[in-house]
Amino acid sequence: MRELTYIEAVREAIAEEMRRDPSVVVIGADVEDPHGGTFKSYKGLSTEFGSDRVRNCPLSEAGFTGIGVGMAMTGFRPVVDVSFIDFATLVTDQMVNHAAKLRYMTGGQVKMPLVLRTQGGGGVSTGAQHGQMLEAWYAHIPGLIVAMPSSPQSGKGLMKSAIRNDDPVVFIGHKGMHFQKGPVDDAEIGQGIPFGVAEIKRAGRDVTIVALSTMVQKALRAAGRLSAEGIEAEVIDPRTLLPLDKATIFASVRKTHRLVVAHEAVRHGGFGGEIVASVVEKCMGDLKESPVRVAAKNLPLPFAPEMEKFVLPSEDDIACAVRLVCGRTGG
Repeated sequence: MRELTYIEAVREAIAEEMRRDPSVVVIGADVEDPHGGTFKSYKGLSTEFGSDRVRNCPLSEAGFTGIGVGMAMTGFRPVVDVSFIDFATLVTDQMVNHAAKLRYMTGGQVKMPLVLRTQGGGGVSTGAQHGQMLEAWYAHIPGLIVAMPSSPQSGKGLMKSAIRNDDPVVFIGHKGMHFQKGPVDDAEIGQGIPFGVAEIKRAGRDVTIVALSTMVQKALRAAGRLSAEGIEAEVIDPRTLLPLDKATIFASVRKTHRLVVAHEAVRHGGFGGEIVASVVEKCMGDLKESPVRVAAKNLPLPFAPEMEKFVLPSEDDIACAVRLVCGRTGG
């Protein structure tokens, strides 16, 4: 067991897969040393593997993502770096109309082992064009896998699985956790964390909290506070949205009879609505209270820290939602 930052863990996963498989390459803007990509995500990789396998591209996300699609079709396993998920709006055609469809349209003759690596999230004053969470857009598209790690451990494990997968993966990190340290157990990760398998981060009997990305840590802190009030919350990290481990969520709700879903994306059209709908369709008779969503307000993300804090969902918001579904009003 080692302590690594999220960035270190994901970079280590990419390096290990590049050593194992010469078809794995990294492309994007400024990914080569000495810059090593945004947040130094790829620092040292071009020095070890050379510029043929870690390649700087002109600042055109649409262009180099298209190159990645072509490389994946012809036997490479590209990791395409789009620094912020806000810029993933520029690659929607490549990912939605090509990467997600080509394996289906060719009857499986063409594989698409492409990883679109990006990050979103607020809390660090990057403003309205650099701090969004847009995972629901990509989770709407058949043919894509959408992974959202919440820790260095899941970051490394999901990245290894993403690179080895023959379908396109949208790999969404969060800027706020890049330099946070956490334990990484290589024996547990093995060849990767399987997609579609949620992790129960904390067992509980009174309410189920399904949380995405950094909201997992907020949910765990809220659950610790609520325990002192006599409320035991079960916290679930789906880890992937496509595929989604509904079985684990359903089993938890059938035990606790209450559901809170927490994500940083805005509430309207957010993926939390899909989780709630799935639970209501399959577990309506098990619910004692209506599910509650905790999400960002339906506003562009402000730059000013205090205003940003007002828009983003908090640990307190999760605790209040849990108290609501549990019939508590104090605290």
